[in-house]
This record gives sequence, structure tokens and C-alpha cells, in this order.
Amino acid sequence: MDSPRRSGWLECDTRFMAAHYQPASLIDLALGRGVNAHRLLQGTGLFHEDILAGNQRIAPRQFLRLIGNVQQQMPADDTSFLLGHQWLPGHYGAASHALAHAANLEEALHRLVQLQPLLLPLLRLRLRVDEEHLWLDWGDSFGAGAQRVFLIEAAMAAVAGMTRWLSAERLPWVFHLRHAQPRYSEQYWVHLGEQLRFASPLDQMSLPREFLYRPWPNASATAGQVAEREGLAMLAALPAPLSLLDHLHDHLRERIRHPLRLENTAEAFAMSPATLKRKLHKHGTGFQEQLDLARSSVALELYQSRGYSSEEVADYLNFTDRANFRRSLRRWTGLLPGELQRWLAGGQ
Repeated sequence: MDSPRRSGWLECDTRFMAAHYQPASLIDLALGRGVNAHRLLQGTGLFHEDILAGNQRIAPRQFLRLIGNVQQQMPADDTSFLLGHQWLPGHYGAASHALAHAANLEEALHRLVQLQPLLLPLLRLRLRVDEEHLWLDWGDSFGAGAQRVFLIEAAMAAVAGMTRWLSAERLPWVFHLRHAQPRYSEQYWVHLGEQLRFASPLDQMSLPREFLYRPWPNASATAGQVAEREGLAMLAALPAPLSLLDHLHDHLRERIRHPLRLENTAEAFAMSPATLKRKLHKHGTGFQEQLDLARSSVALELYQSRGYSSEEVADYLNFTDRANFRRSLRRWTGLLPGELQRWLAGGQ
């Protein structure tokens, strides 16, 4: 990871998102279902004419308000899933073309992670591959709050739909979701499939590793490589490559075996503890919550991909008191070590 001192970051009020990309697709979906345009844009600071002009940049906070308005004005259970199906590969210039011409799943996911601020700008996406599975771990880049579940639903539907279209087969994804099973779970079955695990420690998608390198039909190596370079140029034109929360998550994960406090973390980000605390509060979170998310992410990776026992995970994270580790793991994941291991083995 680049040093936070050098690279800067995006925040929830940074205007970097093209309004005629993902926000426009949501607006079109809502207008097509009869939602009043004035109510749809109320409180967002957006005007439909500005979006149609094709040069308006908006902040994540504005997009999240737009999503909240859609949820209020159009309380349909399938909105997030239908939106997700439009998002990928999407119509976002070179970034979308790079996905559409991927030779296989590995190349598509690599490009998706690389170009994520253009293709899925509100979420953090991390690809992990072990000896048996690939894992997509999803995180919140800008403090989505009440809109987090909507975004996760849309993003998972986007990836599942894209890979089904480009591979010409329905891949056997397993979906792990942090939230409890909702009343409209039939929409998950329709749009994602039946391999669903609610109340999970993290938002994840997993797939057997064997699907990574199967060749996809209709791919163009030359077109894909050119589009990828153009997409990276679009990415370089953004005010910064990552959000503050994404930088912080990477920073904490890389140093997870060392003592981590608000004070030394703020120093690494070249700001005072009070400033870091204020910025995190602006994103609806706090330092302890972000530290717990990083520890949970590392712990799950050790369990899932490295086959560590609870004792080995505790040792890796420098817990000398096993009772303290048990309490901490339950705070991070909602499960005690034995319960987590049974969950990982396939039992909820």
C-alpha cells in the first residue's frame, strides 16, 4: 500500500464519481417505475439536467442520499438486484470494455479490483485465492450506513450476473452476508441462487478455484488490454486512488500483529488523533470499529485459507489471554471460536 502521507485519499464528500454512470442508472430505473423526479433528487444537490450533461461529478454522500430516496419512494424488494444487473460490465467507457473482453474469470476479477473506484465506487473489493477457493471480500468505503445492505445486494448481483453472461454458464457462487435473512429472501434466490448464508462474519462471495482459468467465449485479448490501459488512465485522473476507510483498512491489516492505537495510526496518516477521530465520525464509524473489522478480516482469512486453529489465530494476533481472544472474536464476528469453526465447516 502507498503511504497515506504521499497518496491522499477520497472522502465521503469528495466529488469524484461520474453522475452519468452508476447514479444515472439508478435514476433511470426509478423514473421508469414512475417515481417523481423532484422527490428522487431531493436533498442530493443534483439536478437531472446536470446529469444529462455528462460532466457532473458527485460525492459518495450524494449518491448514498439518492439511494435512500429511491428506497423511500420505490420500496420494491428487487430494486437493488435489478440495479446490480445493470452495473457490470456496465456502460462506463474503457473500464467496462476491459471487463467485457476478459479472457477468463481471473482476468475479469483482477480488472474489477483494479478499476473498482470506477466500476463499484462505494465499496471495497478484495480478491483472495487459496488452494481450493477464490474469495471476494466486500467492505464499506465511505460509510454507507443504512444503505449498506442495498449496496451489497446490488454488487453481488452485479458480479454474479456479469460472470454468468461472460462465461455463458451460471457459476456456483456461495454468498456470505453479514445481515440477517430478510423477509424478501425469494429475491435472493431469483437473482443470486440458493447458496446463501446470512448472519455471516463478513460479506463474501466464494467459488471453487477451478473456475478461475476456464476460457470465456467472445473475449478479445487486444481490445481488453487496450481498454485496461485506458481504464487505468481514467483511474489516475481521480483525485486519489483509494478512500480514507480503504487506506485505513489496508494500514491496519498490514500492521495487525503490532500494537495499534488511535494515536500511532493518526501519526501514520499525518494528522492529529482528534482529526482522525473527526473524519471517521464523518463516515459514521470510529477507530475501534475499523480495527475490529481489520482483525475480523485477518482472522477469517487465517481460518478459511490457511487452516489455522483458534489457538494459532490467537497467537498470530498476539493474544496471550485465550479468554480475551474468545471475547474479542465474538465481538468481531458474533461467534465464539468453536461456533465459528462449525460455521466454516458448513453449519450455521
